[in-house]
Amino acid sequence: MRLLLSWVRDFVDLKATPTEVADTLALRGFEVASIEPLDKGDAVVDVEITANRPDCMSVIGLARELATAFDLPLDVTPAAQPYDGGQTTLSESTLKVTLDDPAGCPRYTAAIAEVVVATTPAWMTERLQLAGLRPISAFVDVTNYVLLELGHPMHAFDLDTLEGRELRIRRAEPGETLTTLDGVARTLDPAVLVIADRRRAQAIAGVMGGARSEVSPNTRLVAFESAYFDPPSVRRTGKRLGLKTEASARFERGTDVAAPPLALRRALGLVEQIGAGRRVGQPVDLFPQPRGPRTIRLRRARLAQLIGISVPDAEVARILAGLCLSATAEPDGWQVVVPTFRVDLVREVDLVEEIARHYGFDKIEPTFPAMVQPAPPPDPRIPRDQLVRRLLSAAGLTEAVTFGFIDAAAAAAFAGADGRRPTPIANPLSAKFEVLRPLVVTGLVDALAHNRRHGRRDVALFEIGSRFSAPAGETRAVAMAWTGAALPEHWSGGAREVDFFDAVGAIERLCAGMGATVSFEHADAPFLVPGESAIAVVGMGTSVGRVGLLQPAILDARGAPPHDRVYVAELELDRLAPPHGGPSERAPWCPRR
Repeated sequence: MRLLLSWVRDFVDLKATPTEVADTLALRGFEVASIEPLDKGDAVVDVEITANRPDCMSVIGLARELATAFDLPLDVTPAAQPYDGGQTTLSESTLKVTLDDPAGCPRYTAAIAEVVVATTPAWMTERLQLAGLRPISAFVDVTNYVLLELGHPMHAFDLDTLEGRELRIRRAEPGETLTTLDGVARTLDPAVLVIADRRRAQAIAGVMGGARSEVSPNTRLVAFESAYFDPPSVRRTGKRLGLKTEASARFERGTDVAAPPLALRRALGLVEQIGAGRRVGQPVDLFPQPRGPRTIRLRRARLAQLIGISVPDAEVARILAGLCLSATAEPDGWQVVVPTFRVDLVREVDLVEEIARHYGFDKIEPTFPAMVQPAPPPDPRIPRDQLVRRLLSAAGLTEAVTFGFIDAAAAAAFAGADGRRPTPIANPLSAKFEVLRPLVVTGLVDALAHNRRHGRRDVALFEIGSRFSAPAGETRAVAMAWTGAALPEHWSGGAREVDFFDAVGAIERLCAGMGATVSFEHADAPFLVPGESAIAVVGMGTSVGRVGLLQPAILDARGAPPHDRVYVAELELDRLAPPHGGPSERAPWCPRR
């Protein structure tokens, strides 16, 4: 969020310097990326907003934080000035709005404005540019201005392009297409919420408008939209379509359900203020199931227990009032009414965090927490994994840590080993994280290929982690991968390339250190070269994993240089060394407590 300090000063009489503002925000949990000084003491402060604070993705939201921090009154009058009441009455000014999906769109407001002149004043274009947005036209600029000021996205339709002068909030039809404002024709499905006219979709709800109903220099009447969309619905739509916009970034985190009429009034007021147009008729506000603010109980004893110090009641009341949280004192604390724009405040501990942030983390003295019960014994897998690390590090391998999410192509190459099948992820972050890894070695192969592409000739890696498959569920394993020289070059002899027996030797050393005797039996695997692969067997014939030469086709697909010979191994740790908890069951590698 690029914050223009002169814009903040519309709402707070802020005398602090840009550096003081940045330091104050940083002390309250915000990360300040940069400060760009401007003329007359003004500056643009680039603030990183965490996903749980959508209310701060606006000028007013950060102004509220600064007002509380500097103990100054917050004046929202500049953003709440109503339009002057003047309006025209046109025969074609009617707008029908139908809310077919109240779950995806709990609230929808709309209004019509007649275009007078499409010129944006210099002060508005300057603020938009400094905030990182490109001025387009008066009505679009007004919606962007409201977006930055109030944090609530809006959209403007050319009313004459809407068939039947109708807006319907519904799910897309199967195979329905829409060309969005970026010029891309997109195929939609019923999982996507759209804003449509009588015949076709005109916008993707909460994400991007359509090109057909875009406001143009020939527009006579504008239909303003100001709505609240279900955050998970917007998030899924953005991922499905690969779209990320300023609007979706706010809607998917959770906007204020009470904001749509406020944003609509502000937009109409700005249109009349800059002389771009005037409103027509009365606004529409569809809110089938109204939602009000929630109430949270804040206990004085709980506040002191979690923070570690006693915060004076006067400070608690000041901080809550500064953040626009209405608090009623009770004998043991406060009943706090949380406004709808604070979607992150749902529990008592959330209020405690707000008090701690603004009272000052620097005022909290280090204290030991009260011990109410003895600490639980450590997980027996911890010393086992630590021993595995020591043994493999001593064998010359370097530990790596890779992702448990991988792309489907990488998983498919290792599928079928011991009947293991990749587990798809229902809501992947991207195409590179579509499935859970069936084997730990999949990530090591990518890490090894990355090292080889960057000039590292000799690579020996290991990783301890979880792997996942449809029949077996989650299991713990250790994987290894080698390529290049088996030993570093020495004056007494030349370097020797790593081979199958080096890999077997490392497994034997590991098993010996774990108190197990291992043997090897010939067995092929889909991802290993036939004739250079084996299974590792311990105890009474228990197979614990595989070792062998990786198929060259897999290396080529993962970007490794041609002609590389890579040996890999993977052992299931819970079979090799089951964790033991009781003193009579303690394994030889588990230290006695």
